[in-house]
Amino acid sequence: MDQVTLGNTGIKVSRLCFGVLTIGPLQTNLPVEDGAALLVHAIDRGITFFDTAQQYQTYPYIRQAIKMSGYRDMIISTKSYAATLKTVAKALDEARRELDRDYIDIFLMHEHESEHTLRGHQEAMEYLLEQKQRGVIRAVGASTHRVAGVKGTIKFGLDIIHPLLNLDGIGIADGSREDMEREVKLAHEKGMGIFLMKTLGGGTLFRKAEQCLQYARSLPYAHSIAIGMQSVNEIDANVDFFEGKGFSSAAKSDIENRERRLLISEWCTGCAACINRCRQDALSLNENNVAVYDEKRCILCGYCAGACPILAIKIV
Repeated sequence: MDQVTLGNTGIKVSRLCFGVLTIGPLQTNLPVEDGAALLVHAIDRGITFFDTAQQYQTYPYIRQAIKMSGYRDMIISTKSYAATLKTVAKALDEARRELDRDYIDIFLMHEHESEHTLRGHQEAMEYLLEQKQRGVIRAVGASTHRVAGVKGTIKFGLDIIHPLLNLDGIGIADGSREDMEREVKLAHEKGMGIFLMKTLGGGTLFRKAEQCLQYARSLPYAHSIAIGMQSVNEIDANVDFFEGKGFSSAAKSDIENRERRLLISEWCTGCAACINRCRQDALSLNENNVAVYDEKRCILCGYCAGACPILAIKIV
């Protein structure tokens, strides 16, 4: 597995990053031992970079994987929505304690929309940068689904940007794929570390996974690409692809035929954009004004996820 340096940070990572959300309580909810075993397999296959977040509740999986493998050199990126000094200090302490680490490689402010939301988290940002100076954090940045979020991260001169970018532009809330490419390229030129998210559009682009990964790997300004994986077969298929072997016929069959379901996240706002887009009449709003779907009607076409302005819908 190729190793690259994240911009000017000096942090070396594998080109393929394991997005740990998929194995935790918010998605497949694997037992900790089983999820940790997948992370150990990923380590054995050369993956050294793992992305998580306070919200994902996956620290126990990573800690157990370190214990099982004895490998303590993995690069871990975590994120938090914390906005104040008190809450961000608590989030950082939680990450260090739960991961059993003296320092955190990368700490991101989670899902920022623009320079204005970053400014609203100024207290948290300043604390994280102070902790970087003390050696408690190696790099500070932000994750975002928005072009304006990338612009804001550049403006504040942070180390890392974790942007949403995929072949079809699914989930980019305020522009096109080309708009996001332009700003990410600028961030790269300024020496920022770039690792992409939602390369498969939250799972909705699984039918053209090969094209999506070819696109992401072809971007010269993307140092690493985070992909959620839920099985040994998925890990092996993705590692093989990143090592230039492409997808085997067995891997393609697994991708196309694996049983999947629609996942509607708790942050659904009930805007009904997905309902209006669905041609199968599979979606509706429940009594809590949250979208729900009818498994008998849903054909997993993914069009609803493309319509969702906040990417609250995924195929897992």
